[in-house]
Amino acid sequence: MKSTHQLLFVLAGIQLVLPFFLQSSIYEPHRDEFLYLAEARHLAWGYLEAPPLLSLFGWISNYFGGGMFWIKIWPALFGCFTFLLAGKIIIQLGGKTLAIVLGWLPFVLDGYLRLFYLFQPNFLEVFFYTAIGFCWFQWIGTENRKWIYISGIALGLGFLSKDSVLFYAIGITVGVLLTQQRKLFTQPTVYIAAIIGFLIFLPNLFWQYTHRFPVMHHMQVLEQSQLVHIGHKDFLMGQLIMNLPCFYIWLTGLIWVFFSPTGKKFRLFGWAYLTVITLLLLLHGKDYYALGLYPVLFAFGGYAIEQFMQSHARWIKYPALAFPVLLGLFALPLLLPVASPKKLAAYYSRTHLNKTGLFQWEDQQMHPLPQDFADMTGWKSTTAKLAHFYNSLSATEKTNTLIYCRNYAFAGAMNYYGHQYHLPEVYSDNASFLLWMPNHYHIQHILLVGKRMPDITDTVFQLFEKHTVVDSLNNPLARENGTKIIFFQNGNQQLNPWIEKRIAQLKAPYYRYALP
Repeated sequence: MKSTHQLLFVLAGIQLVLPFFLQSSIYEPHRDEFLYLAEARHLAWGYLEAPPLLSLFGWISNYFGGGMFWIKIWPALFGCFTFLLAGKIIIQLGGKTLAIVLGWLPFVLDGYLRLFYLFQPNFLEVFFYTAIGFCWFQWIGTENRKWIYISGIALGLGFLSKDSVLFYAIGITVGVLLTQQRKLFTQPTVYIAAIIGFLIFLPNLFWQYTHRFPVMHHMQVLEQSQLVHIGHKDFLMGQLIMNLPCFYIWLTGLIWVFFSPTGKKFRLFGWAYLTVITLLLLLHGKDYYALGLYPVLFAFGGYAIEQFMQSHARWIKYPALAFPVLLGLFALPLLLPVASPKKLAAYYSRTHLNKTGLFQWEDQQMHPLPQDFADMTGWKSTTAKLAHFYNSLSATEKTNTLIYCRNYAFAGAMNYYGHQYHLPEVYSDNASFLLWMPNHYHIQHILLVGKRMPDITDTVFQLFEKHTVVDSLNNPLARENGTKIIFFQNGNQQLNPWIEKRIAQLKAPYYRYALP
């Protein structure tokens, strides 16, 4: 038992440091990471696109300087915690070395390698899925009510991380109702746990209420712009592709809980899995929305495979280990950006990975790089170009210039890098940045960062005497390639009243009461 725990922590340590050594230092933070770091500078109980818990970790990262280590340490740590919970399940089932190794491989060879290196709500979602599952596993084994209460705490914190944790709550509920554990619903324990979870989530719910439930608007926009393009076949194929090197491990775990006499008492996890997959299919969810379902199944699968090998075919352990390792090493450049964009694009072309359909972005077009990798470059160089021009302005011009970005990514990036170049606050009306836009303006010029040149429909930009294209991002492998920096000068008397009125109009749908 002692040796298995030692192995568990050694593997968790390797998992923790591995991405830091693998990712090329060429890359910058991901576009969404800039947004969440910006939210951490405006702490609140909610944001237009996400609950608040991630911003707390972002605040700590910003406090320590916001370097790459402090950005990436949180997903890496929670990735380790997720594996430790899965590993603890394996050990309590009676699993030994092989089972623990099989339960660990998905975290370093599958899509989890990338997920637990990106500072996004998904790493918290997967952790809390697993924590809730771990609590119910403990309750099945001990019937100690404390685990139900702890699951309520995990559920509440999960809601503060990502709203889709609701899917797993529904899945577990269905799983309990369809198994012998349904007797729990005749006791007050589960209802007290639900109340605990609700009370933890309540501040965010109140924030949602006072801001007219922006989560609903966010989901509508997401559905219309992205989810509508996701077919059922693509979603199901995604479940295989995300876990391809280790697909047989979670699949064995699913089969084990449904058809093994030993696994029968854990069948609620099988029903929870099928329930959540069904919900995501009906709602056209993205494939990675389901990643939280698998760590518990990896634990069951690792244990079941080890038991089968011990009693039937010991030799199978060699191909069972070789297959995920070899395939995982081949796919590693898909999981993390381990080389420069040009080298990766050449590798994908040489290995024909670029013909697999894996590089289709949200615009439904094929590209040379995975979208996440293209979202990690171009930010600092564009900030430097903007700063070079801004710092060439006179003091009076600087005072009367608003730096405005069309999207949250550049606004976040320029605020992240801006202190290096003595830039003022950079604004956007995109995503949660809208809430932080000033209500009153006294400007004459706008320094615009955007991919699209303003046209006659962009009323505000018709109020200037002249404009100049200062510079642009010229990096074909960056997602924002072609973004322009444009200086609009000498706005007329209508400029400031027009901006104030427009910002008030944009903010109004998100405030139930008067604007702050």
